[in-house]
Amino acid sequence: MDRRAFITSVALSIVTAARSAAQQTGKVPRIGWLGGPTRESAEPFVQEFQRGLKDLGWVEGQNIVIEWRFAGGQAERLPYLAAELVRLGVDLIVVPSTPTALAAKNATNKIPLVTVGGADPVGLDLVASLARPGGNITGSTSTVGPEIAGKQLRLLKEIVPKVSRMAILWNPTTQGNALAVRETKIAGQGLELQFLEARSVDDFNGAFASMTTKRAGALLVLSDVLFFAHRTRLAELAARNRLPAMYVQREYVEAGGLISYGPIFSELFRRAATYVDKILKGPSPPTSRSSGPRSSSS
Repeated sequence: MDRRAFITSVALSIVTAARSAAQQTGKVPRIGWLGGPTRESAEPFVQEFQRGLKDLGWVEGQNIVIEWRFAGGQAERLPYLAAELVRLGVDLIVVPSTPTALAAKNATNKIPLVTVGGADPVGLDLVASLARPGGNITGSTSTVGPEIAGKQLRLLKEIVPKVSRMAILWNPTTQGNALAVRETKIAGQGLELQFLEARSVDDFNGAFASMTTKRAGALLVLSDVLFFAHRTRLAELAARNRLPAMYVQREYVEAGGLISYGPIFSELFRRAATYVDKILKGPSPPTSRSSGPRSSSS
């Protein structure tokens, strides 16, 4: 699976503004973090980000302030939280997922946004292109597009070769997931696919009951902030119903899931600290680059 890291050619005026009156007036820089899940479920990534900052000389509570905001898996809260960070006048906002990036983009076109591993930024109109993103967004993207879902399904089929019915758990309220569903349909030709929607954790039990009724032989869980926030619950339900399950992040496996195929997100969160450092120190906008092919599985 390809993974491209991109750095925007953020307009020099924006970078200079983000350098902040902080440096000129002696104020401690203040950054915002707009998270989709709960703080508890996001803690592994938060710690990697903090380690990355520390390696670059930034220590929360000493020479930098971080305004933490978490939606607790409730996507409808993201616009409000994004607007709150804008009102606080933070120097930049870290947006660790596609929904948070979209919410922050709608809230401001001036404050720099640092994305961390979101889905296809071009396809979702976050940036104009990876080579020349423009605007106020910089950071990394974890996938080249929704086709990773098709790759995950094919790998799961290799693991359970005799499976004829496969369940797909997805959240239709998350932007980009419809494209992932399309990819699974293409990759799943010859299989009986059962698509199950889950908009909240309350939908989990009903979804798994339907899988059992339809005698699904395996499960693919599409990438979603809600699912990540409740990854332990999903792993428990899959085990209880004897369903081999594929996930996108290794944290699902650490929570008890069977297998994952996707980027190593901890690296992306540590890397995000470098973008924060560049913006706060106000260097000349860096040139665009992309990483080579990279894949990981757990």
